[in-house]
Amino acid sequence: MPCKWWLLISAGEHTIVFTFMRHTISVLVENKFGVLTRVAGLFSGRGFNIDTLNVAPTYDQTASRMTIVTQGDDATLEQIVKQLKKLPEVIEVRDFKDGEYVDRELALVKVSVNAQTRSEVIQIADIFRAKIVDVQPKSLTCEITGSESKIEKFISLMEQFGIIDLTRTGKVALPRE
Repeated sequence: MPCKWWLLISAGEHTIVFTFMRHTISVLVENKFGVLTRVAGLFSGRGFNIDTLNVAPTYDQTASRMTIVTQGDDATLEQIVKQLKKLPEVIEVRDFKDGEYVDRELALVKVSVNAQTRSEVIQIADIFRAKIVDVQPKSLTCEITGSESKIEKFISLMEQFGIIDLTRTGKVALPRE
């Protein structure tokens, strides 16, 4: 789901508006040592934070797909995409637009439980189609896969029981075409 925000800077009677958008970028790269560092360096060198980063080999073992989620104005992001395309190890770069791609995220959430709350946590996990992957006397670990908003909602519901630990993969995405 896109996230758009604005920065207003006023100086006297002049106001400048900067529009920042959340972007999902897919970068297909050669599966070689040092490529991740070079790609991440392009972002940090321009003051862009990487919100999530996922890298893994594709079906072709000589290539890896990087899915990067970041926020920024369109002009700066356009420059980063151009710079990425200039790297010799980069095969393809796509700044996904809404509806052009399918995305998922995975999270493991370890939740505190007792005899009274265990069944309620299991019920909520069932509603979200989460899997219970570990059962301990005082905790359950749930695996949930879905959109970022689904993961966020599940986490917010688990907070009432006490989240002991949490890890997320970040977004992975593929084009619909």
